[in-house]
Amino acid sequence: MAQKFGRSQKQSRLMAHLFTYLFLIVLSIIIIYPLLITASSAFKDSSVVAFTLDFTGQWSLDSFSRLFSETNYLLWYKNTIIIAVAVMVIQVTIVTLAGYTYSRYRFKGRKNSLIFFLIIQMVPTMAALTAFYVLAMLLNGLDTYWFLTILYIGGGIPMNTWLMKGYFDTIPRDLDESARIDGAGHFRIFWQIILPLARPMIAVQALWAFMAPFGDFLLAKFLLRSDERLTLAVGLQTLVSDPQQQKVALFAAGAILTALPIVLLFFLLQKNFVSGLTAGGTKG
Repeated sequence: MAQKFGRSQKQSRLMAHLFTYLFLIVLSIIIIYPLLITASSAFKDSSVVAFTLDFTGQWSLDSFSRLFSETNYLLWYKNTIIIAVAVMVIQVTIVTLAGYTYSRYRFKGRKNSLIFFLIIQMVPTMAALTAFYVLAMLLNGLDTYWFLTILYIGGGIPMNTWLMKGYFDTIPRDLDESARIDGAGHFRIFWQIILPLARPMIAVQALWAFMAPFGDFLLAKFLLRSDERLTLAVGLQTLVSDPQQQKVALFAAGAILTALPIVLLFFLLQKNFVSGLTAGGTKG
C-alpha cells in the first residue's frame, strides 16, 4: 500500500513538472517570437516593408544609420530619457514618503484617502483623456514635457502608494521601538532603519516609473504635437503610420535601441532586489 502511494505521489510530481515546463516553453515562445521578428527586421535591408521572421539574406546596419540620419530619433530618445528620469525620481520620492506615512502613522482621513486612491485607480486613462486635454489647454500644457511628466507622476501615485504601504507593513515595528529607545527621532528611524529594508520595493518602483514613459503611447500622442517634442513610442509610430511608406526596418531598429536604458537600469538595480531585504536590520 505504501509502495503504491509512493508511486502515485511520484507520478503526480512528474506530471506537475511536465506541465510547468510545458507552460514555460509556451510562454517563452510567446515572448521571444516577436523579439526575433523585430531583430530580423532591424538588421535586414532598410527597404523591407513587412515584419517577417527571416534570417536569410545579407544583414547590415543600414537601418540604424538611416534611423539617426533621416529621423529625429536622437531627439525623441533625449525627450523620453528626460521625462523618464524626472518621473522616476519624483514619483519614487513621493510614493516612498506616502507609503511610510500611511504605514506608520494614524491620522484623520487616513482610511478614506486610501479608499480614494483605489477609486481613482479604477478610472481608465481613456475616460480621462478629454479632461487632460482641457486641463492642458487651460494651463498652456499642450506640447510640453512638464505637463506630461506631471500626468505620469500622478497616475502612478495611487496604486504604488498602496504597494509601498503594504511593503512597509511587513517591516517589524519592533525596529522602530528599539530605535526610539536608543533616542532616534522620526526622520532617523525612517532614513537609517526602515529605508534600507525597503530597498527592494523602492528599486522595483524606480524601474516601473522609469519604464512608463517608454511604453506609453496614448497620453503622449494625445498631448504632444511637434515632431521635435515627441517621445520614442509616438515617434516610432510615425515611421509605420503611413500604409504607403512604412519604414519597418527603421521602426525595428529604433525599437531595439529603446530597450537599452531599461535593461541597463534593471542590471544596476538588480542587486537591491535581494540585498535590501537584510540591509539595516542590525545595529552598528
